[in-house]
Amino acid sequence: MISVDLHVHTNASPDSSINPKFLVDSLYAHPVIKGVAVTDHNTVDGCKQVQKLAKAYSDLLVIPGVEVLTQQGDLILLGVEEKPAVMQPLETVVDFAKQRAAVIVIPHPYRVSGIGDAAETIAADAVEIVNPWASPEQNKLAEQLAKARGLPGVAGSDAHEPKSLWTAFTEVDAEPNVADVLKAIRNGYVRAVSARHI
Repeated sequence: MISVDLHVHTNASPDSSINPKFLVDSLYAHPVIKGVAVTDHNTVDGCKQVQKLAKAYSDLLVIPGVEVLTQQGDLILLGVEEKPAVMQPLETVVDFAKQRAAVIVIPHPYRVSGIGDAAETIAADAVEIVNPWASPEQNKLAEQLAKARGLPGVAGSDAHEPKSLWTAFTEVDAEPNVADVLKAIRNGYVRAVSARHI
């Protein structure tokens, strides 16, 4: 079992102030969460920095990823070392992900910049059902969507500033390596956790 924040931004995202070194040091110091998916907006540069810095610690897991802006809204791809072009149709980004065996997560589907009703039909592996920046109603709708589609529900802090880190995470029943965690997400061996009380 490993606890992973599946939605974090570094300062490689233009709207984030989280330094990669701070992210790694904070992850190392956290008593519960030992994994992070770096999902910067339309870039993998921040993730590469975090991966490099995290090599100094044997018990930290960094999942490569990207949050891509499509014509319909945001989509998260996990397990990718490269990014698709911005503002393409959702289906094009899904094809990009499938060609690379990426895990497709629908983040905050009913928040501004979410993909909204397209979330009901788009090919995906999981739905983000706990996002601290979404309203309780929006998270509830996301949870209902996941159940209706038979998809696993995951969580991430969607942090853009240091104080927002680790406010939501996903417990994954997997060995602490990228391949096993991604497989467990696909198979639904996950539990979304709101950690505001921690």
